[in-house]
Amino acid sequence: MGASPVSCEVKERIGVMGEDRRGWTKELNLVSWNHLNPRYDIREWAPDRSRMGKGVTFTRDEIIKLRDMLNQLAV
Repeated sequence: MGASPVSCEVKERIGVMGEDRRGWTKELNLVSWNHLNPRYDIREWAPDRSRMGKGVTFTRDEIIKLRDMLNQLAV
């Protein structure tokens, strides 16, 4: 028995964090996985959006905590 297909719908493209030499972009987006409530999502996307890399998702509270931690970094 195979795994169920995963549905992914980008609700809002927030921004591109970088691009590699192949044209893949690392992006922060608001994504609905399997028709559930959208979550903030950071992952790499192929130039034609046909493929994606592994990523990480955050709830609204988690992304706010991440923002606060990043703001505390001495750069």
